[in-house]
Amino acid sequence: MTTVTRGVDTLTRDALTVLQPGFAGTTAPDWILRRLGEGLASVGLFGRNIQTPDQVAALTAQLKAERGDLLVAIDEESGDVTRLEVRTGSSFPGNHALGAVDDVELTRGVAFELGRRLAECGVNLNWAPSADVNANPDNPVIGVRSFGADTALVARHTAAYVEGMQAAGVAACTKHFPGHGDTGVDSHHDMPLIDVGLDVLHARDLAPFRAAIAAGSRAVMSAHILVPVLDPDRPATLSRRILTGLLREELGYDGLIVTDGIEMQAISSAYGIERGSVLAIAAGADAICVGGGLNDEGTVTGLRDALVAAVRSGELPEERLADAAARVRDLAEWTSVSGAAARAAGGAPQADIGLVAARRAITVTRGEYAPPVTGPVHVASFSPDANIAVGNETPWGVAAELERLLPGTTTGSYTGPDAGAAALAAAGERRIVAVVRDEHRHAWMAGALDALLAARPDTVVVEMGVPGAPPRGAPHIATRGAARVCGIAAAEVIVAG
Repeated sequence: MTTVTRGVDTLTRDALTVLQPGFAGTTAPDWILRRLGEGLASVGLFGRNIQTPDQVAALTAQLKAERGDLLVAIDEESGDVTRLEVRTGSSFPGNHALGAVDDVELTRGVAFELGRRLAECGVNLNWAPSADVNANPDNPVIGVRSFGADTALVARHTAAYVEGMQAAGVAACTKHFPGHGDTGVDSHHDMPLIDVGLDVLHARDLAPFRAAIAAGSRAVMSAHILVPVLDPDRPATLSRRILTGLLREELGYDGLIVTDGIEMQAISSAYGIERGSVLAIAAGADAICVGGGLNDEGTVTGLRDALVAAVRSGELPEERLADAAARVRDLAEWTSVSGAAARAAGGAPQADIGLVAARRAITVTRGEYAPPVTGPVHVASFSPDANIAVGNETPWGVAAELERLLPGTTTGSYTGPDAGAAALAAAGERRIVAVVRDEHRHAWMAGALDALLAARPDTVVVEMGVPGAPPRGAPHIATRGAARVCGIAAAEVIVAG
């Protein structure tokens, strides 16, 4: 399927084609519809665009009425990073839970069912999965988004996810190349550094990307990280050595290369989004993801004009821009053909596969003092602000399900050095269920648990992040993610005793 652009020269059309912008609202704004007629070939959907699956389907139908071969992308990792279910929490656990189960057929099935639901909504490109090896336990941005810290495990589950997603006719976009797992900095805010040797990089970080390429991943997303052993001067997104030399030539990848959000501070603060976009395309990227925080027409116009000006000045070869645009159109064609084939092949929905996976991922460690929960509890949630990828708008935890299962249950959220004392005061005589995320990364959170367990040794602890701290509690329940289904599975364990 092709779309004829109106009144636009080839250079301007190609500049629009390589952009993947977001926009505001739950219906398509007029400016997006106009740009689709001029060559824009992709849009990205975020939580702000989503209310219900039916509404998303209507939105994508509105967009595709203007351009039938449109790429509609979404950042739907499931688990903690969900857009399709941003208001309710995900029906699927995330990568860390799937890696803990270590059943590649389950991972493939979860990815297929997620892809099937995305396709029903008209989405055909998913900026997932994360293939990052969680080598740094203090990583502030990856964590439960990774399948785990074992390279072989991450590689086999990345491949299974890619296969499942694409069997549903939705293109997978494996990220964050060449691997964001060994960072202590969030690239939404600053430039992370991965200072390891080539041997470590190839054996650890690149192996999952090789597996994804072998599995046929239609897209790969670059990371805004500096890897001096590969390029001491430029981050991966802007590095020809990394995108062209390593990914294209050495690893033999021939699909679409997409940047991570170009507005993230690791790029925008050092280069600016316009200069960053030019450098990314010149380095070998084919598409510029923009819109997580920028969603206006002026941003798209500015990026288009910057690319056109770079070609006219000789800074960006016209053939490189044309090649990038052709890869975008090739992926759009693949999604049209494969999406139609997947829909024709059908396949029974697996509505409960996410809850099945969440239940299988749970680990329960019972302490010496673990009486059963027999009545209403006080759920004390301890969590720092979520990173930008996860966001703060998605509900998480076990409170909602325990309120349903144990009427009379009370809840509260606590943070800071006095969190434990505040939770104790609020609980009164009720049994306490303490819910944490990544206790090992936050001293104040560990202190809050110390206070609770000293005063109330029957406190149930639910760890919904990476279970990096020694288990403690009566019992200690590790869910390996904070998706809605993880909360349901944990609540079932609490009530069952």
